Amino acid sequence: MSIRRCGSAAVALALSLGALAACGGGDDDGEGGRTASPPTASLDSTPTAGDSPARPGTSDLKGKTIVIDPGHNGGNAGAPSVINKQVDVGNGRKACDTTGTATNAGYAEHAFTWDVSLRLRKILQAQGAKVILTRSNDKGVGPCIDRRAAIGNDNDADAVISVHADGAGASQHGFHIIEPAYVKGVNTQQVVNESHELGLDLRDAFRKGTGTPYSNYRGEQAIDRRDDLGGLNLSDVPKVFIECGNMRNSREAANLASPAFRQKIADSLAKGLDDYLY
Repeated sequence: MSIRRCGSAAVALALSLGALAACGGGDDDGEGGRTASPPTASLDSTPTAGDSPARPGTSDLKGKTIVIDPGHNGGNAGAPSVINKQVDVGNGRKACDTTGTATNAGYAEHAFTWDVSLRLRKILQAQGAKVILTRSNDKGVGPCIDRRAAIGNDNDADAVISVHADGAGASQHGFHIIEPAYVKGVNTQQVVNESHELGLDLRDAFRKGTGTPYSNYRGEQAIDRRDDLGGLNLSDVPKVFIECGNMRNSREAANLASPAFRQKIADSLAKGLDDYLY
C-alpha cells in the first residue's frame, strides 16, 4: 500500500523509520553503469495478436496516472555524441543515457524493455489507468535520464516504473528492484519511503508471478538502494527501477527472450502496481 495514500499518522510513522541501509551497485543500471554492447541486431519485440491476452480489465486504477519508463532506446548505439552528453543528476553529472546490454544471442535490452512496457500499458489501460511512456518507439535516441524523471514529475504520476534487464556475469542470476536513497537537497524522505513501498509490492508480485529468484549478486532480498541514478534522484514521485533478470545468464536469457514469459512479467508488474495503489 502506498504511504502517500495513508493517513497523516501513517506518514509520520513511515518518515520516522527512515531509509534502509544502502546495498551494492549493479552492472547495468541504464545510467552510465557498466554495460555490454549488443553483439548482434535485436529481435522484433512488438507484441502480436497471438501473444497472451492482457489480464481482464477492471476500474480499479481509474483516475490513477502511471508512467512506464522503458530503459534505453534502439537508436542510442548510433548516437554516441548525444547519449554520452553529461547531464545533472542532482548530486553530480552522468551520461544522458546508455545503450543497454543484450543476450549472447543478440536480443537487446532496449527491445525487451519496449516490449514489456507495451504489454504492461495494455493491462493498465484496461484497468482504467492513464498510462504514459517516456519514449514513443524503439528506434529513437534517449530521452536523457533527467528528462525521463521529469516526465513522471510533470504528470504528477502516482507511480513510475523503469523497466530494465541486467548484463552481469554468466553465473549471476535473479531479479532486483533499485530504489532511491535520500539525497539531501535533491529528493525528499517521503518520496524515498513511498518508493520503498512501491518496490516491495513490485518485488513480491514479480517473484510470485514469474518464479524468478531474488538476485544472488545485487541488493538484499532483491532490494538495492542507490543514490547515483539520476532517474531516481530527480523524481518527485514514487519511482523504482526493476532489473527483470540477467541477460547474460543462459536460463534467464531464454526466459527474457520468450514472448510468453514477457507477458508473465507484464502481468506481474501490473499486479504489483495495483497492490501499491490500493
